[in-house]
Amino acid sequence: MAFVLLVTGCGIRASDVVEVGDPATVDAPGSRQGTLLYFISSSSPGTLLPVVRQFDVPMEAPSSGTGDLKSLAGKPLVLLFGGPSRAEMDAGLATELPQGHVGLSMTVTRSGVLVRLDIPVTGLSGLAQQQLICTAVHSGVPDPGAAVTLSGTDGSVGPTHCTV
Repeated sequence: MAFVLLVTGCGIRASDVVEVGDPATVDAPGSRQGTLLYFISSSSPGTLLPVVRQFDVPMEAPSSGTGDLKSLAGKPLVLLFGGPSRAEMDAGLATELPQGHVGLSMTVTRSGVLVRLDIPVTGLSGLAQQQLICTAVHSGVPDPGAAVTLSGTDGSVGPTHCTV
């Protein structure tokens, strides 16, 4: 009996379901695609934060057929090496990766993801390696829990997993 008084005495009255319209949708142009890039938080050292970045997608596949899909596989990593945008830096994001053009390729296999870079990878900080690994595995790879191997001019790192 005391329970009934407690519930009824709180001032919340029963109501019917209230309709508020259709679910929210986002109208994204067909020529743009979003991907996650991982940058370092300056407010929480040692922490990676995902950032959604948009990039242009070619409207038509090249005449060779599959080249378009291969070129898109490494696009998020190319964007990652470009570093955080001015707005992202103003929000406190940083990178420990070398900035600029880096030759790279990304291959997805049944056993995981292989990222080949034309720079040394074993000397990269653990955070820089995780920036690469997390960005690679969250860039359209069917299994976001896949193991990633980084291969560079000085050897390889992994296979290992994104820790974020």
